[in-house]
Amino acid sequence: MADEPFVQYGVDSGFATLTLDSPHNRNALSSKLVRELLEGLQQAAADPAVRGIVLTHTGNTFCAGADLSEASNADPAVAADDRTRVMLTLLRGIIEVPKPVVAVIDGNVRAGGMGIVAACDIVIAGRDSSFALTEVRLGLAPFMISLTLLPRLSSRAASRYYLTGEKFDADEAAAIGLITTAVDDPKAELATVCANLRKGSPQGLAESKRLVTAAMLAEFDRSADELAARSASFFGTEEVREGMMAFLQRRTPSWAQ
Repeated sequence: MADEPFVQYGVDSGFATLTLDSPHNRNALSSKLVRELLEGLQQAAADPAVRGIVLTHTGNTFCAGADLSEASNADPAVAADDRTRVMLTLLRGIIEVPKPVVAVIDGNVRAGGMGIVAACDIVIAGRDSSFALTEVRLGLAPFMISLTLLPRLSSRAASRYYLTGEKFDADEAAAIGLITTAVDDPKAELATVCANLRKGSPQGLAESKRLVTAAMLAEFDRSADELAARSASFFGTEEVREGMMAFLQRRTPSWAQ
């Protein structure tokens, strides 16, 4: 399995499709998957035949967030610092790539996967999709992904879902600004969106995206280093060790008993 790609890449009708294809761990953000996703974004950005990028998935989960099994097998401080830097690079890469990124979701999104969704320009989700920010239940907080989430979510929604970690559906995700639209047929909606994007010129699309993402990128410059340091400092703490072990052992953490 290690030699098989975790991100499939293909180009058709002017759009590069990056498919998260690591269903054995619910497309968790392993170092391999993140590396391949970054490589796919760079390949699409450099290809003049690519007008836009579609980000989608196999299996019933778009992305489950951090790969906790990988996170638990290394020095907590070093591993956490590496993960935060790579995650920031990934989020910024989605925002900075001068081509529209359209996410197509038909399944579950959790934790770090939520930050990826928020970084995309247009997000289409099937109505059976579900979303949750589960960090608080692991002794953590959505540190780095706040850089993309907070500009998208309403303030009240951010307060609720950051603090409760509860699951919500695609209609709610659209209502609070996390996704663009909740639909019965994501593939049909994608075809409509791509048809409309093809009507835009490459430079028109690039400059329009820069206008929309300018404030988000400015917040990266202000806050990324601080949030990375705060995130790394929490890994290895007693509560995070308990939260991760409880998750991996499929039991209730001590503070919730």
